Amino acid sequence: MSEGGNTVGLDTPAQLAVDALLDDPKTRIIVCCGAGGVGKTTTAAALGVRAAERGRKAVVLTIDPARRLAQSMGIDSLDNTPRRVAGVAGDGELHAMMLDMKRTFDEIVESHADGDRAQAILANPFYQSLSAGFAGTQEYMAMEKLGQLRARDDWDLIVVDTPPSRSALDFLDAPKRLGSFLDGKFIRVLMAPAKVGGRAGMKFLNVGMSMMTGTLSKLMGASLLKDVQTFVAAMDTMFGGFRTRADATFRLLQAPGTAFLVVAAPEPDALREAAYFVERLAAERMPLAGLVLNRVHGSGAARLSAERALAAAENLEEGGIVDQESGKTGLRDAAENGSPGAGGDSESDSKQEHGHEHDDTSDVDEITAGLLRLHAERMQVIAREQRTRDRFTSLHPEVAVVQVAALPGDVHDLAGLRAIGERLAAGVPAGA
Repeated sequence: MSEGGNTVGLDTPAQLAVDALLDDPKTRIIVCCGAGGVGKTTTAAALGVRAAERGRKAVVLTIDPARRLAQSMGIDSLDNTPRRVAGVAGDGELHAMMLDMKRTFDEIVESHADGDRAQAILANPFYQSLSAGFAGTQEYMAMEKLGQLRARDDWDLIVVDTPPSRSALDFLDAPKRLGSFLDGKFIRVLMAPAKVGGRAGMKFLNVGMSMMTGTLSKLMGASLLKDVQTFVAAMDTMFGGFRTRADATFRLLQAPGTAFLVVAAPEPDALREAAYFVERLAAERMPLAGLVLNRVHGSGAARLSAERALAAAENLEEGGIVDQESGKTGLRDAAENGSPGAGGDSESDSKQEHGHEHDDTSDVDEITAGLLRLHAERMQVIAREQRTRDRFTSLHPEVAVVQVAALPGDVHDLAGLRAIGERLAAGVPAGA
């Protein structure tokens, strides 16, 4: 059973105890990961707010380019420097930052090379293309920044919002790929054309070009080769350091003080990717705390099934519930008993009044039928989400789950993040 979960029946997933995870002083890093568009950024921010308001000194690192985090926390903009968030209650502190990929790379160069060499590297066209757009650079720099934050020891909790990649697994794979590139071996192979020269060298160089991004691929021929040579000469002593730090941060992610939260929506594609990621984390011996299932729908009238709601709506629409002849029967009885209004103009007035009442009743019936159909649709959505969740939990019964009820609107301020945090802590009962 995952840490932070409570013991439950075999058919019900363990409930992820979010507050216990946040309150545990041994928890130093929480990594929110999952498919794109499932609410990772909002979840990370809400966890940071709740942790701070429960006494932790927390920092949230986001790699989300949409800048929603800054707006929701009342900050004009986020950059590569942690900024304190105002308005947080309690004794803790909350800081937030957004990864600047190129700036992080520049900081590494500046801290590991002397002034002249650093300037030569920063001005090099090959380096500028590499730092701005090489595949995997963003994920690698996220790992670098995480390592820097942890080394500073200024915060007792770091919450990481992983990059919006095509696959959530890129966060684990890319640092290894880029580290392998920068450890010197591939660079030395790429330098081979300088020794070979001529057409053979340029042909080899063009093969290497296919691995670069669009910006780098525009640089051709001898000009690029010279840039590569200059870059390698300036950074020769730094190559091994990139791989060493990537390996160190990878080990940090495997440490007991780290907790991974897989974030998903109750949709088949998102939960399939979540299941894949759970399996990958287990293979890499990464500490998984549990699954956050976002935007789960519920109903305050769950005892009324979709089938019964639809049947009631059909009866209303077909007149099966309301006896539309009852008004005439009432008038006939009144006439037979000699009651006032049993004939003449009084009877006509009564029929007009009854007709008006019937119109009102029809309107109420129509509105009620419409509401019943909306309820039926809601119950069908809830049933579909439960089936999707149950498929995941049947495959991974050991994974603790917290279901987060959907908010009626978007989160755009600190109060909204606080509300999400409360829902994370409370959860939605597994059978709801």
